[in-house]
Amino acid sequence: MAGTADQQLGAADVNSAAIDKRQVAASFSRAAGTYDQVAELQRKVGNNLLSRLPEAEQLSQLADIGCGTGYFTRALAERFGLPVLGLDIAEGMLRYARDRSPAALGWVAADAESLPLRSASQDLLFSSLALQWCPQLPLALSEGYRVLRPGGCMAFNTLVEGTLGELRAAWQAVDGFVHVNRFMPLAQLQAMLAAAGFARWHCEVEAHVLHYGQVSELTHELKALGAHNLNAGRPSGLTGRARLRALTTAYESQRQTAGLPATYQVAQVLLFKGIDQA
Repeated sequence: MAGTADQQLGAADVNSAAIDKRQVAASFSRAAGTYDQVAELQRKVGNNLLSRLPEAEQLSQLADIGCGTGYFTRALAERFGLPVLGLDIAEGMLRYARDRSPAALGWVAADAESLPLRSASQDLLFSSLALQWCPQLPLALSEGYRVLRPGGCMAFNTLVEGTLGELRAAWQAVDGFVHVNRFMPLAQLQAMLAAAGFARWHCEVEAHVLHYGQVSELTHELKALGAHNLNAGRPSGLTGRARLRALTTAYESQRQTAGLPATYQVAQVLLFKGIDQA
């Protein structure tokens, strides 16, 4: 039987010192009330990750890292018939999830790079479109390895280079500022996976292309998701009308029959801890 949230907690504390993490937490907290309204892609790629999970007969402890509004936390609980611990760095998301979920689920403010979970305490770790916000992904992988029991699985998806390339190219035609979130190259991700110490791993990339009638529809959606520009080098203050007109003109050159394209490159990853690995 799964333990309570308090029983699963260990001594590790959330690392609140890094300003970038506070900005990420604040952005997603503000987006808690609008996220589910525009999260069609997030649902699709998360469900694709769910479909990749191995069949497991003896799960007892599982956690959803970067649980957001709790959509997949609830889906995991329904699939496995067990309480699931939802972890997120954004307390606004956790409050939203708690208010809309069964009382049996637990919610804990936590940093994926410093999980407040006991070592070898989890059978399954699930994380959908959250780990791309980790400044040091190898730390998150190391923490996943640490808290998994031998034979456990860490399943996550993350965005890689090429995501929102159309929007980035349009902004580059306007000015030299960083307007679009950067994501790591696939080769860099694969090198991190290979170095993480798991007995075996699998990584498959899905390309998803969405289309929009106007560039403002895309930028408003990113804001509603809390996933607008969080990188260093972004411009301060409001973006002027002249630059927005220039962005629109630059993006229009990429218009397709279905509309303005926005590509997402999603790496779907499964990591398996060996049964003889401590």
